[in-house]
Amino acid sequence: MLDVDIEGRVGGLGLSARFVSKGGVTSLFGQSGAGKTSLTNMIAGLITPTSGRIAVNGTTLFDADKGINLSVQARRVGHVFQDARLFPHMNVKANLTYARWAGHRHGARDFKEVVDLLGLGHLLDRRPETLSGGERQRVAIGRALLSDPRLLIMDEPLANLDQARRNDILPYLDRLCVEAGIPILYVSHSIEEVARLSNTLVILSEGHTPAYGPVADMLARTDLGRATGRHEASAILNGTVTGLDATWDLTLVDIGGAILQIPDMEADPGDIVRLRIRARDVALAVRPPEGLSIRNAFGASILSISEESGPYAEILCSVGDQTIRARITRASVSDLGLEAGKEVTVLVKSVAIDRRQRAPAPRRTRK
Repeated sequence: MLDVDIEGRVGGLGLSARFVSKGGVTSLFGQSGAGKTSLTNMIAGLITPTSGRIAVNGTTLFDADKGINLSVQARRVGHVFQDARLFPHMNVKANLTYARWAGHRHGARDFKEVVDLLGLGHLLDRRPETLSGGERQRVAIGRALLSDPRLLIMDEPLANLDQARRNDILPYLDRLCVEAGIPILYVSHSIEEVARLSNTLVILSEGHTPAYGPVADMLARTDLGRATGRHEASAILNGTVTGLDATWDLTLVDIGGAILQIPDMEADPGDIVRLRIRARDVALAVRPPEGLSIRNAFGASILSISEESGPYAEILCSVGDQTIRARITRASVSDLGLEAGKEVTVLVKSVAIDRRQRAPAPRRTRK
């Protein structure tokens, strides 16, 4: 559990943050200048808040009223930055074990376990300059894990990678978030990363945390568009893979009220997957259409319509016990006679669906 309730000031930015996460991955999301790095530095002990409290899994790191302010080392916060910050004169194995050696820590986490988790076995003898950007970041994550942290902070770890390198490392982050066994605070201004990796989403805007909660609930809220970015407004759906259509290379996913057909997806029947569907890629019809190339069309009920001063309206629809979000013009709302409680057909392009993928199988460690 991560419990933060602090106030402070960094330069001209006043910071007031309050959120509670029950564990797993907590994403701290905000635009540039929102105060994300300042907040993580306060949690790590690099900056002292003026008031409040910080606790991780029942251990108090900071409490202004009680005079508690643990040192950076005593807080045991592992930190992964945008740049890997590896020692160029050391090979991968030495970089991995350095933090444990320097901090005189002997954690319970096994070296081989971390190497296998992050797929580093074939890289142990190599120097940082021979690694790709994604490989260097995986080593940096492994080094942080082996330092025996009680909390892992990942401060925009993919920001300096191109899209190809991001795609390489994301499956490893999927595994890390499930298997790390410690709270992770993931800092990002990418909704794609947040939606894919996190359990809890904390919104940070102009130094304040206006909202936090389960990531699916937060992304479904229509009142947070300014903080999250309307262009990336989306819904998170959980589904179960029910089958594969080998003829057309489609994966069938049951979202508890509809079966989606997703192309080119690495999954097996029975796998639990998380899907992100962008509101701008959802269309609505008042009756089932015919003669369309769109494969995913299913019934839903309108929960709410949030009209804005501009040309668009945000619509929430229920599909089973889950919620999907659509962003259409106010003119279409009027022409179709849409209102809360009305039954509609939701249309989603398969290519508009983001999905979690499994990490590649770990390679054997070189002997």
